[in-house]
Amino acid sequence: MSRPAPLAPAALYHTCDPSQLGFASTDELEPLDELIGQARALEAIRFGVGMRRSGFNLYVMGPAGLGKHSLVAQQLDRQARHEPTPPDLCYVHNFEQPHRPEVLQLPPGEGAHLQGQMQQLIEELTNLLPASFDSEEYQEHRQALEDELKRTQEEAFSALAERAAEHDIKLFRTPSGFAFAPMREQEALSPEAFQQLPEDEQTHIGHQLSALQEELEAIIKRIPQWRKETKGKVKALNREVTMAAVGHLIGELRAQFAATPRVLDYLDTVQRDIIDNVKDFLKPEDGIEQPGQGEPDPTALHRYKVNLLVDHGQSPGAPVVYLDNPSYLNLMGRAEHLAQFGTLVTDFTLLKPGALHQASGGYLLLDAQKLLTQPFAWEGLKRALYSNEIRIESLEKMLSMASTVTLEPAPVPLDVKVVLIGDRTLYYMLHEYDPDFGELFKVAADFEERIDRTPENSRLYARLIATLARKERLLPFDVGAVARLIEEGSRLEEDSEKLTTHMRSVVDLMHEADYWARQSGHERVCREDIQQAVARAMYRASRVRERLHEEVERGTLLIDTRGAKVGQVNGLSVLAMGSYEFGQASRITATVHIGEGQLIDIEREVDLGGTLHSKGVMILSALLAARYAKNQPLSLSASLVFEQNYGYVDGDSASCAEFCCLISAIAEVPIYQHLAITGSVNQHGEVQAIGGVNAKIEGFFDLCVKAGLSGEQGVIIPYSNIKHLMLDEGVVQAVAAGQFHIYAVRSVDEALALLTGQTPGEADPDGDYPEETLNGKVHARLTEMTLIRADFVDQQKEKRKGKGKRKGKKGKG
Repeated sequence: MSRPAPLAPAALYHTCDPSQLGFASTDELEPLDELIGQARALEAIRFGVGMRRSGFNLYVMGPAGLGKHSLVAQQLDRQARHEPTPPDLCYVHNFEQPHRPEVLQLPPGEGAHLQGQMQQLIEELTNLLPASFDSEEYQEHRQALEDELKRTQEEAFSALAERAAEHDIKLFRTPSGFAFAPMREQEALSPEAFQQLPEDEQTHIGHQLSALQEELEAIIKRIPQWRKETKGKVKALNREVTMAAVGHLIGELRAQFAATPRVLDYLDTVQRDIIDNVKDFLKPEDGIEQPGQGEPDPTALHRYKVNLLVDHGQSPGAPVVYLDNPSYLNLMGRAEHLAQFGTLVTDFTLLKPGALHQASGGYLLLDAQKLLTQPFAWEGLKRALYSNEIRIESLEKMLSMASTVTLEPAPVPLDVKVVLIGDRTLYYMLHEYDPDFGELFKVAADFEERIDRTPENSRLYARLIATLARKERLLPFDVGAVARLIEEGSRLEEDSEKLTTHMRSVVDLMHEADYWARQSGHERVCREDIQQAVARAMYRASRVRERLHEEVERGTLLIDTRGAKVGQVNGLSVLAMGSYEFGQASRITATVHIGEGQLIDIEREVDLGGTLHSKGVMILSALLAARYAKNQPLSLSASLVFEQNYGYVDGDSASCAEFCCLISAIAEVPIYQHLAITGSVNQHGEVQAIGGVNAKIEGFFDLCVKAGLSGEQGVIIPYSNIKHLMLDEGVVQAVAAGQFHIYAVRSVDEALALLTGQTPGEADPDGDYPEETLNGKVHARLTEMTLIRADFVDQQKEKRKGKGKRKGKKGKG
């Protein structure tokens, strides 16, 4: 097996030829209306928007920064323009059950019109009704009714007095009421004089007084009825006067809202209530009886107001609403309260709409994670979608935590398309653990995170960059800057054949490049500005990386970049610090001794190794046994460790390095320290792709640069990772100059050949390897260990057997 040749510089970085883009500056490019590479998501969005059946709400998923919200909002805005504008929503007073306000739906713009007209009606009646009751005509009519009552009473008492006079008895008015007294010669008899009368005359006068007293009592009993009749006549007069003032005003309103029956019913109710409660418009001195003293309640006329909950008068189609803070109250609406005399009060005018009210008849966009972290918001949304209505309820009432009397507004009909925006993990968790989710959100729009890097897509990417530059008001980008952005798009995706669709990262880089271009006085952003933006962003985040490299340079962290050692190899890992990732070399060592085939992963034993790392160690253990112990037991014990590692280790990308290190320790063949290796291995010895290949290579390259490039140093990577290479310019230049090398291997044998400089060798049909090869040395050493262990076991058996015989002889003696 020949050693793999190092990769050519052209394989390390996929450049973008500016001449193939066909423009000089982004000013020349047409704007791009949609994000590129999202055909699948767009189809799902259009289907979800067009499907009007129940439960076909959308969940738009993908990592943050892909432009999901912008694209969805753009598509919904386009669709909403061609859809009918939903009705206005108003809450009005329920005159029969004041704690249950009624809801009115009116054509767009009519809600504000009704609100204004009702306000004007109250203002006019506040002036008109007092004037009507102060008019001479009303006062004359009322005075006539009162005079009639007085006349009736006077006539009754006068007739009674006349009848009494016929019997020489006079009716007197006293402070305490009425009284009768017998008369003689125009003078009332005193009690002493009455006693001097003959007894039969006293008896006769007594009978007359009793009869007259009964008539007086009958008249007095009729007085309340006469007053009641008069009061009824006054009330009828008041209703007539009020109707004269209100009737034509209400009639005008009825004519304006003739096409809305619910409004006509409401106006009829208002008219009846005004007539029945006209006193609320008058002052006490206006002559109408008031309960209590002083002015009427200033809030009494609030019941005639219209609470315009949602106004679509200026909406050019269906609404598209995005709720940034989807709390329960912001979503479902709320009833606010006012403090009056130390207590909290509310009425229908204090009802406030939620996002569902505003979006009804259109579309509502919500962030799924924010929604689920708000208490009761998710349950409230599901209940509204299931019932197709919105109920404004306080949380304490919904949770049965309070039993106080409060408002119970009539529910509002709901017709809305809800779009949740979130990541994939949340989508699958909801689908798994919430059975309602699948019933309510049947359409999933899955956004792509990358697209193929084809010439056509590169030109579309350029148009996207031009569109973003105009939208963000940036300087124009020349063709070189666009080409560099396309290259960076592949580097961000860690794939030379793909481009990232993570627009937030692209826009951030464009902003920084625009800043440096303006700092340099450029009229356009050029390639150098992009490069400076990338370099400065890396510099700002690289403090920890530089400290680690400094400790390696000072010898605190032990990493060799020259020489060769047995059982020691340079592995590569990626450290993530926030949004910044960088590669770091790690010394991996292995020790072996005779044992029973146990492979100890020290990281796992001390709980510093993750499950994936443990899996990788188990796989290499199985590979070791499959290759070298087909016909004999594996009589060794070995240990593997990441030296000077004090943190958590996970992933299987070091399993190839660990296997090579173990082989070196078994065969006692040194490994070149000027090479580092990364890659996972399977049970057949094939080297598999890993992540972060660019960062790993650049991390080891930086260490080698600080130690001094020797021309031998390099990195071994899986062959399947070649397409992922988008290396830094410094690495590419060093490779081109022959100062650094990148090797791609398909198997552990190719990796061993590079690391040891020896031929691995291939097994014959019996599983044996040529003695002079590396694998032959491994096989021979493992066979030797097996024999040594077997001899040791036999010796121990003989010793135990000999001891048993000696004990038997002593027993016989």
